[in-house]
Amino acid sequence: MSGPRIHVAADLTVGGELVLPEGPARHVALVLRLKEGAALTLFDGAGLEAAAVLAEVTRKRVVARLESVTPGRGESPLGVHLGQAISKGDRMDYAIQKAVELGVAAITPLYTEHGDVRLKGDRAAKKLAHWQAVAASACEQCGRATLPPVHAPMSLTDWLSARDEPLRLVLHPATEGVFAPGEATAPERASLLIGPEGGLSPREVERALADGFAPLTLGPRILRTETAPVVALTLLQHHFGDL
Repeated sequence: MSGPRIHVAADLTVGGELVLPEGPARHVALVLRLKEGAALTLFDGAGLEAAAVLAEVTRKRVVARLESVTPGRGESPLGVHLGQAISKGDRMDYAIQKAVELGVAAITPLYTEHGDVRLKGDRAAKKLAHWQAVAASACEQCGRATLPPVHAPMSLTDWLSARDEPLRLVLHPATEGVFAPGEATAPERASLLIGPEGGLSPREVERALADGFAPLTLGPRILRTETAPVVALTLLQHHFGDL
């Protein structure tokens, strides 16, 4: 029993019946067009997943019967908090989606000096909800049962001040004393800072270095802001995680 994987923010109890929330119910009934008796996997975003069978499917109500509940898989031993400068359009969606697939533990969108995206009021709330949905969809696809939080956007200065991970890295191509992963002791937690399309300003790089961040470069080519976290996270997972 497997079927589609669906995220539901609900308690999963063996033998119980769960009325799916509106969003997942609509997806099951109207998008996937599953019928009663169909198998699916539900996960709560907190580390548990359940093998389930649809007991009722209508346009307004979907009920699943939980057959078994088990701990989920797919979590990396390396917990990376990604600080990603906010970018326009689909670039931010791509960065979040791929970061989740690569096992990131948390994501914070960042306002930076060269970033030209500023969110306020309802627009900020809608954008945050959208990014959280992107993360949930990525978990459904890649098999994770733990949903990494996408935090509300904040300034780079505030994010840097809150960092206490033993390994802190800033992606920047023009610094000396570059971090060498092969020479470091494997950490359990790390933070990774990715700048915007125009790069971090010299002042922002200096602030990151002063806050204990080591510079990380990814070769002679300049990567796009949505490509950089994919490559950097792959590198970290290879050296310290589970790739």
